[in-house]
Amino acid sequence: MSRSYIDLRSDTVTKPTPAMLQAMVAAAVGDDVFGEDPTVKALEAEMASRFGMEAGLYGVSGTMTNQVAIRTHTVPGDEIICDEFSHIYNYEGGTPAMLSGASIRVVYGRNGILLPEDITRNIKTDTDWHTRTRMVVVENSCNMTGGNYYSLDQIRALSAVCRDKGLIFHVDGARIFNALVASGADASEYGKHVDSISICLSKGLGCPVGSVLVGSSDMIKRARKVRKAIGGGMRQVGVLAAAGLYALEHHVGLLKEDHRRAAALAAALNTLSYVEEVADVFTNILVFRLKDEVQADKFLAYLKEQGILAFSVRPQTIRFVTHLDFTDEMLEKTLEAVKGFELKVSSGESQVKS
Repeated sequence: MSRSYIDLRSDTVTKPTPAMLQAMVAAAVGDDVFGEDPTVKALEAEMASRFGMEAGLYGVSGTMTNQVAIRTHTVPGDEIICDEFSHIYNYEGGTPAMLSGASIRVVYGRNGILLPEDITRNIKTDTDWHTRTRMVVVENSCNMTGGNYYSLDQIRALSAVCRDKGLIFHVDGARIFNALVASGADASEYGKHVDSISICLSKGLGCPVGSVLVGSSDMIKRARKVRKAIGGGMRQVGVLAAAGLYALEHHVGLLKEDHRRAAALAAALNTLSYVEEVADVFTNILVFRLKDEVQADKFLAYLKEQGILAFSVRPQTIRFVTHLDFTDEMLEKTLEAVKGFELKVSSGESQVKS
């Protein structure tokens, strides 16, 4: 039997709980391309309702629902404003250009957060030689800035600018439930301020697959055509959508435990000599930098020897992500491991860069 690891690489590594699997097995299904899968329809309606939107569309991934939204909202030649750390810019394979013919205007925000002035100063003038600034995309929470998130007041402020300037406002809400739990914001308020949200189920909520795009009825009707055109039409997919319905009912409240465990890891790392800096922990993502004399690959190899998986997101920079399958017992073992690496540092085993 292969070794069982404590996996901190991502919150996408979770496996369905026994109760979630039972819900999936018991799901009523139909042909979703014909609009006849009752479980998919229930999930789409529930997610739209929670976020104060009119309709929803189930997709296989957050990348798909983000890109379906972009294709639905834009025409070739349009430009999208987003932060430098945005998932749509860094981790979706150049799909805005590939699928939609849209270009990206990267803005250097504040730890993943854009402010209204970042939007206004980056809107192109209406000339024959400029692209048309059409859309603003924010990621909430922001993966690569340690799970930093937008408050509802910040969303309102960005929305006001977008509406004043005639821009579409889309939220990449891959971990939006983490942001909601951390901030205490009301999910239903989003429908008043944004045009669409992509909500991933396979991260904080622990589902095996899936994401839901929510927006107006007209927008979702058009988005369904885009989803079908790129091969996203699915048949008896209620067996997967059932996991999403189960997670909405049973897993959202557990996110606060993920946040607590991430904070505990950060507190420990802040006391260790081989750690240069620990970024602020906002939700379930912990990013920290090792001192230059410590080899990151040796640190990761040491963790793996201790039964812990993690990876480097930038040179000398490690990310831990807590999740549904990361327990308090695993937390204690991880704390012991990171503290134990201090001995290797003091003995010179973890080094040395010449």
